[in-house]
Amino acid sequence: MDKAKEKVQRFRAREQRILDAALELLLEHGEEKVTVEQIAERVDIGKGTIYKHFISKTEIYMRLLMDYEKSLAERLKVAVENAEKGDITAPARAYFESRMADPGKDRLFQRLEEKIISLNLAAEMISELHAIRNSNTSALNRVFERRIEQGMLKKVPAYYYYSTYWALVQGAVELYHSKSFSDVIEDREGLMEFIMDVGVHIGDTSSRKPLEGDQSGETAGSSFG
Repeated sequence: MDKAKEKVQRFRAREQRILDAALELLLEHGEEKVTVEQIAERVDIGKGTIYKHFISKTEIYMRLLMDYEKSLAERLKVAVENAEKGDITAPARAYFESRMADPGKDRLFQRLEEKIISLNLAAEMISELHAIRNSNTSALNRVFERRIEQGMLKKVPAYYYYSTYWALVQGAVELYHSKSFSDVIEDREGLMEFIMDVGVHIGDTSSRKPLEGDQSGETAGSSFG
């Protein structure tokens, strides 16, 4: 192998180890307690080596956030293609499964993004992150609009659906970690699966039966399936 290419591969592999170590520490200790020194120690490299890859701890965190959003984008791209082939619930499943597969990580990333924005840090990277997210939103909205036109979803603005997806995930993640509900929820994983199933079928009109005398196919109180 060409020495230059090998050097680049080693550099990228070390960079990924730094990101992986940072995520492990964040999940273990929370963002307030993690230091660059701890990350370097976890990777077994010097602190100075970290700065060959990232200019700051904030940049490490932003890379984690962006990789997370890009991963969702990749899954949505495949899911949208599958929807066009007939698997109409694929985009919804991709969204919920991506964000709810690891509630701890999703909740961590929510906190990180809010703190970075509130401190007015990494403005360019935040803009890039939001551009990726907006692209994901647009991809989902196009699916919603197509299904609405086909009469498969209740006719409301497409952003209602994306907003409801977001709200369901946010609520589910908080519920998963809630101490107030710890005595009530016996099966957290089962609950997460149930919430995902509810989300996937939000607004589905295919199983609605009209009440006697109702020719519209929509019943009172059944706005969302």
